[in-house]
Amino acid sequence: MSVRRLVAGFLLVAASLVAPPGVAAAAAAPGDVLSARAVNAPGFFYANVWTITYQSTSATGSPITVSGTVIVPKGANANTPVVGYAPGTHGLGDQCAPSRHLEAGDETEGLLIHQYATRGFAVAVTDYEGIGTPGEHTYMAGRAEGHATLDAVRAALRLSGTGLSANTRVAIVGYSQGGHAAGWAAQLAPTYAPALNIAAYAVGAPPADLKVVADHNDGGDNAGLVLAAGYGIDVTYPDLDITPYLNDTGRAAITDIRDDCTDELQTKYSGRSMADYTTEDVLSRPEWSARVDEQKLGGTTPRAPVLLYHSNGDEILPVQVSVALRSAWCAGGGNVTFQRTYTGGHFATAALMSPSVTSWVGDRLAGRSTAGNC
Repeated sequence: MSVRRLVAGFLLVAASLVAPPGVAAAAAAPGDVLSARAVNAPGFFYANVWTITYQSTSATGSPITVSGTVIVPKGANANTPVVGYAPGTHGLGDQCAPSRHLEAGDETEGLLIHQYATRGFAVAVTDYEGIGTPGEHTYMAGRAEGHATLDAVRAALRLSGTGLSANTRVAIVGYSQGGHAAGWAAQLAPTYAPALNIAAYAVGAPPADLKVVADHNDGGDNAGLVLAAGYGIDVTYPDLDITPYLNDTGRAAITDIRDDCTDELQTKYSGRSMADYTTEDVLSRPEWSARVDEQKLGGTTPRAPVLLYHSNGDEILPVQVSVALRSAWCAGGGNVTFQRTYTGGHFATAALMSPSVTSWVGDRLAGRSTAGNC
């Protein structure tokens, strides 16, 4: 049995032990708050902030515990919208968790989160599966990311003391890995979280096709992200096992990588090829090829308006993955606003696009319509 299943089982047993005599304890549902702790997050003097754990669902359908942060501006009420914020890549280790960095005041995406919170929106930030909670981070597993993002919003709406209403408007936003998560949330929401009143999705530079992204980065400065994605997919699915296809260097790398944060992933493995770590092309194996293809965005069309944006100069995630995603979602009848920008590299685009993205999201949360540009 996996660590994640053991933890979920422990939580259910613990709940049954504290139930009143003669009353059966109810199993936690996705989005239920399992713990909450008020924190003093530097910079968020205008808001109440909680670090939480909440129930979610793995990519394979198992109950899991995920951590995150809920930021609610003081004076929030039933009309206060909620933004589900899916962070970009932070790494694989627990110490990389956005919730820990928000509490410490050194979160790299803090200014982007402030863009929403200072407008008066509550913000629910997920850590994703396996960062900050027991188990491995299922990096780039789309369903796990989408579930965790949607359940962070449900948890924020169920958290006591916020003043928020379950019926309030919701937006889901994210960039890079967060764009992948936001895109998956958009595809999963109608069946996984149909009660959420989702008004918009902002999907920035998503790694919408992992095979294209892996080929683009193999041997480059960001090869470590490819290795991390291979690790993340491997720990997601019990039917996969990458170890028989690793050489000695690969086995050492996989052992080392599991607690690395983004800066380590980018520096340790820069310039390396996957062939340096493997005895054969893992993606040529049918079981691996099929599982990697399952993470591809575009198979289901979002029902709420989507802002999809990506820079032509993105050095990590090639813009063609978003071009293809736009075509897929538009072909399905989606309301998509696609902005193919000239804003430079990957990280610069996140910052430069933030004001206009936040404004677009704010318009949707205010009830203003958009026709898209399909």
